[in-house]
Amino acid sequence: MKISPRAPWIAGLAVAALALVPATASAGSQRTAAPHSDAAAASATTTAASVDAYYAPAEGKTGAALKTALHDIIKTQSKVTYDGVWNALKVTDQDPANPNNVILVYSGRSQSKSSNGGGANDWNREHVWAKSHGDFGTATGPGTDLHHLRPEDVTVNSTRGNKDFDMGGSPVAEAPGSFTDANSFEPRDAVKGDVARMLLYMAVRYDGGDGFANLEVNDKVDNGSAPAIGRISVLKQWNQQDPPDAFEQRRNQVIFDQFQHNRNPFVDHPEWVNSIW
Repeated sequence: MKISPRAPWIAGLAVAALALVPATASAGSQRTAAPHSDAAAASATTTAASVDAYYAPAEGKTGAALKTALHDIIKTQSKVTYDGVWNALKVTDQDPANPNNVILVYSGRSQSKSSNGGGANDWNREHVWAKSHGDFGTATGPGTDLHHLRPEDVTVNSTRGNKDFDMGGSPVAEAPGSFTDANSFEPRDAVKGDVARMLLYMAVRYDGGDGFANLEVNDKVDNGSAPAIGRISVLKQWNQQDPPDAFEQRRNQVIFDQFQHNRNPFVDHPEWVNSIW
């Protein structure tokens, strides 16, 4: 599989870069807008080239060999403490329309950064790969990996619990478009692909070689405390149904630049999902 500088995700990087360009001070000051846009485009091109270099050891590989190569690339990272996750999420999940807020992953609600905590309407730290699946808790490593930790309403987080991901169930209060039943959770359409790519990142990053369980995806629910989560057939559908958008791409870049210095390869190359699974 050739890693091409013309891969589709580059357009998304450019969009994400442009989304971060400050608005001009005046509606009539179009002369100042063009240089900003040119600078953003140049920055996106530079970023794309550096991302190609990051994945160079995976070039030409498929299947298990690709999975191994990606693991070897992304396992080199800085780590965040569990307390440090609070402040990190205020940066990674910042609302593009309101820098004082974060976007809650399942709810889709924009909420004040300062309203984090344990109250019923606060937001807290959702482990998208449920921490009981592999029993890693909040240990520095998988328990604090920003690539699968997201802000979420306390009540919705509790409703999701440690359920696997699948289709169907009853509507989830405070999370429009999400559904749940006794053993699974279905997120809203806008983040179905995000959820899939976060889980698949975890399955590649944590392979049992660094003192934690070997995390794997399978095609069932009710995985309990096993180091597994499902359903892979559904996650593959979600990856295709909901490709990476500017928010997800920006988040990946912020984690790389400011915190962990590793990337989620499936945000950069969602086509690798079908190559491995």
